[in-house]
Amino acid sequence: MESVGTLIIGAGVTGLATAAALSDRSDTDYLVLEADGEIGGWCKTVKKEGFVWDYSGHFFHFKHPDIEKWLRDRMPGQEIRVVEKKSFIAFGGGHVDFPFQKNIHQLPQADFIECLYDLYFARSSDVKRDAPAPERNFLEMLQARFGKGICDRFLVPYNEKLYACDLATLDKDAMGRFFPHANLTDVVRNMKDAQNASYNAMFTYPEGGAIEYVKALASAVRAGGVSLGEGLVSVDLARKVATTTRRELAFERLVSSAPFDRFAALCGVEHDTSAWAYNKVLVFNLGFDRKGQKDVHWCYYPSRDTVFYRVGWYDNIFDADRMSLYVEIGFPRDAIIDVAAMRERVVRDLEREKVVTGQRLVAEHSVVLDPAYVHITQRSLAEHKRVTALLRERGVWSVGRYGGWTYCAIEDNIVEARALVASWN
Repeated sequence: MESVGTLIIGAGVTGLATAAALSDRSDTDYLVLEADGEIGGWCKTVKKEGFVWDYSGHFFHFKHPDIEKWLRDRMPGQEIRVVEKKSFIAFGGGHVDFPFQKNIHQLPQADFIECLYDLYFARSSDVKRDAPAPERNFLEMLQARFGKGICDRFLVPYNEKLYACDLATLDKDAMGRFFPHANLTDVVRNMKDAQNASYNAMFTYPEGGAIEYVKALASAVRAGGVSLGEGLVSVDLARKVATTTRRELAFERLVSSAPFDRFAALCGVEHDTSAWAYNKVLVFNLGFDRKGQKDVHWCYYPSRDTVFYRVGWYDNIFDADRMSLYVEIGFPRDAIIDVAAMRERVVRDLEREKVVTGQRLVAEHSVVLDPAYVHITQRSLAEHKRVTALLRERGVWSVGRYGGWTYCAIEDNIVEARALVASWN
């Protein structure tokens, strides 16, 4: 039987970042297993007919200058744009600046008055006579903090389209720091002094697509450190042996970035299978023969009449002369997706929303992300905590967005991987 010091499952950002951090340690051997034939996970890039697309909109928002520099130093010759994100919400045939809740003054007068009225009575302690509304879940958090008007027009329909679930099933902090909170003072102040910055107000993007950052991580991995086309079949925790599609591997430590529910099953750990919910996202990458809208990178679509929840413009990052879009549609985890039918619906809705105004579609690509966004609930938080504690006793760690069953930025995965490796000193 072969053996390895640290066995890493998944050659996405988290797995490669773990391997790269281990490369600085001469006392540790490791191997990264990747079931796919390519590295990158959901951070792959597709190039077709002169268009550069990702599996979805992977824009990088760096908060750690040292990490950004480390990556850039491994990307010689790659042009990288630093962009101030311009994002909007489609509403009533026009656009409202993002975030919606801070820009309700841009709505038609009747909508604005209703949103402001409901927000005031939801948030103002001066006028409350009853006990505060409960915040037992994500839906109640939205209603209690922003009122019915804002919720009905954007926060509820948009997030229902995104997560493809009943928002009352999600934990109230399901989006953590990524949710753009605002109080009544913020909203009123924004009417004259726009402060729309969010965690991703600035992003960076390389001309070769998001895969260039993945390649930068991979460049720090030791030669022969990644085995492609080799999937994990099972893990014997007692013996500390992993069975793959090719062999058995004894390990001292194991780090997995695989979806936690699937990994726990492969480890034979008893767990509450009903605790793990998530959505799928169908992504269409579409290339057109000429330019469309300028000065927009993201647009959100809360209307239930429009099938997609978000559209992104790649061509406005590098000022290309042909419109290049990604379009995202959320589905429940068990949905059967008719990609061809969805494609026709997407094209119609893009025309109705005036994103496409006579341009001719000349190239396309689609992919289903399964899973896409995990549903963070009180049950998933408790069960993940319980099961990961059992795994750590056996020298097994489950990390990353899917291994950690969490909502995070791509940079967070690098930070987490480095911290994990450092903890082994």
